[in-house]
Amino acid sequence: MNDSIVIIPTYNEKENIEAILSAVFSLSHPFEVLVVDDGSPDGTADIVKSLQNQYASRLHLLERSGKQGLGTAYIAGFRYALAHGYEYVLEMDADFSHDPKDLVHLRKSCEEGNDVAIGSRYATGVNVVNWPMGRVLLSYFASCYVRIITSMPISDTTAGFVCYRRKVLETIPLDQIKFVGYAFQIEMKFLAWKYGFILKEVPIIFTERTRGQSKMSAGIFKEAFFGVLQMTIHSWFKKYIPVSAQ
Repeated sequence: MNDSIVIIPTYNEKENIEAILSAVFSLSHPFEVLVVDDGSPDGTADIVKSLQNQYASRLHLLERSGKQGLGTAYIAGFRYALAHGYEYVLEMDADFSHDPKDLVHLRKSCEEGNDVAIGSRYATGVNVVNWPMGRVLLSYFASCYVRIITSMPISDTTAGFVCYRRKVLETIPLDQIKFVGYAFQIEMKFLAWKYGFILKEVPIIFTERTRGQSKMSAGIFKEAFFGVLQMTIHSWFKKYIPVSAQ
């Protein structure tokens, strides 16, 4: 078995799934992939099943009934990765907004000693392609807001292109994760930081999807805005034992 698995959550990604899998499996490192599909009505899961013979033991599928949220999809993927013994667990989108080639760089960052490697849009300025200016500003200042409220030393706090070392996912109490939307990404980084893990930003270029439909909504931003305040206040009353002291 390989030591690295890429978790790709999907909902109606039939236009992208075959191409993104082909791109990941063509990389120099032999990543395995777990697709977590939330009952896509467009048949995304059926496409994955049809490709499993082609990619043999490298392609895995976890089917769930109905759209249950990004956060719960990743947590289900994390549990699968831990149960099957992977050392490096990576997250990425199915729509090519994350360049599959950067998976190698994220994994290398963790292999070199970092515990969480974050594919960052804002580590070296604003590296976003094909977003309207309003969305760029909203995303950028959302990360600024999170940094101010939480004091996390991370430029791209909402990034969804991440590599975790196994020990991070073993330490974070996954059953206590509260957020199901994009605020989930903030919460995971926040908890990793609170537990004393080493977080490293790896600069990437983020490209807006060209096929399929974006899952972004006003509700997602509302959850993140108010959730960050709640999460930070809650952390004042909780003791986090750094992994170095455990």
